[in-house]
Amino acid sequence: MPFVFIILLDLFVQLLYPKFMLDSLITSKTRIRLIVKFFLNPGVSAYLRELASEFGESTNSLKQELDKLSKSGILSKDAEGRVIKYSANRAHPLFPELTSIVRKYSGIDKIVENVLSQLGKVEKAYIVGDYAKGIDSGIIDLVIVGDVDLSYLYKLITKVEQLIKRKIRVLVIKAEELEEYGNKLKVDDGILLVGAT
Repeated sequence: MPFVFIILLDLFVQLLYPKFMLDSLITSKTRIRLIVKFFLNPGVSAYLRELASEFGESTNSLKQELDKLSKSGILSKDAEGRVIKYSANRAHPLFPELTSIVRKYSGIDKIVENVLSQLGKVEKAYIVGDYAKGIDSGIIDLVIVGDVDLSYLYKLITKVEQLIKRKIRVLVIKAEELEEYGNKLKVDDGILLVGAT
């Protein structure tokens, strides 16, 4: 009986903490980084040498992982001249689930639940910068469009930062300012969390 309890407790902890679950399901750190890169913002695509430079790893080890992920259908690879460009395969049956797992792994789901839903009138919210490019730099850049209580926002952000162990930088703007500064903020390249496109 105690053995069954330990197994159930372990399963419960893994379900509560997707980061640990992802690490235990996928033992290759490089594969995890690739999945996070491509499924955090599925619009991202990259070349082998670009990934090797970003990850600080050899092209050989990355090529092996990219080949495995491509062979399984999780990643798409498209030839552009003499180079191959990799991206998330949106047609894969597990695409929605992988995207959801990666967002939980990175803590984005907690931002949406704990911060944006309690702020007041949020018309749109975007993640821009490194996270939108699929790079886990430890800093999440958030652009919120609407009329929100700033003091309440910063209290919530402090709590969420402790939960997800990442720094959150926020810019709150009005809808008119989005039209004016949207290109400079690169919201079109970002991840839309709240609102319609």
